[in-house]
Amino acid sequence: MKGIVFTEFIEMVEQQFGYETVDELLVETNLPSGGAYTAIGTYDHQEIVDLVHALSVKTETSVPKLLNGFGQHLFISFVKIYGQFFEHLTDTFSFLAAVDHHIHVEVKRLYPDAELPNIQIESIGENSMKMIYISERKMGDLAEGLIMASIAHFKENLHFERENLNESGSVVSFFITKK
Repeated sequence: MKGIVFTEFIEMVEQQFGYETVDELLVETNLPSGGAYTAIGTYDHQEIVDLVHALSVKTETSVPKLLNGFGQHLFISFVKIYGQFFEHLTDTFSFLAAVDHHIHVEVKRLYPDAELPNIQIESIGENSMKMIYISERKMGDLAEGLIMASIAHFKENLHFERENLNESGSVVSFFITKK
């Protein structure tokens, strides 16, 4: 997993819970990297899982809620850091439709070793869209946070429903409609 995910997670934890919590997480969680992350590095996905779990225990906040919040934080950071990916996007539907075929292509160009989720748009219409998130990392809650943040970013009045399509949580469907 790309280091930017880790550095942004650490930044979110510091903003929401303070530097002391970040320090405790990095010291108390047995991380192969030692918790020394760079945005361009690549790290084992299990480290983010361990950090989120440790933060959940420490803050008594559920893992899904933390991942959702992290997805929202990540979207805002990506808009700031990679503004060029968002310049031509006008709404949540255009953003979601662009993720796999435009944004992920550019990410792979910049970071060839990046392991990205697969995003499939099964149907798109003027007022509705069905998006399928597929990833063995099982971060549908993070994807949901990204969707929520995109709705807020584009100042839209949208409703979405989420359905886990398998028991492991590696395939999640989001049906998004304009109100």
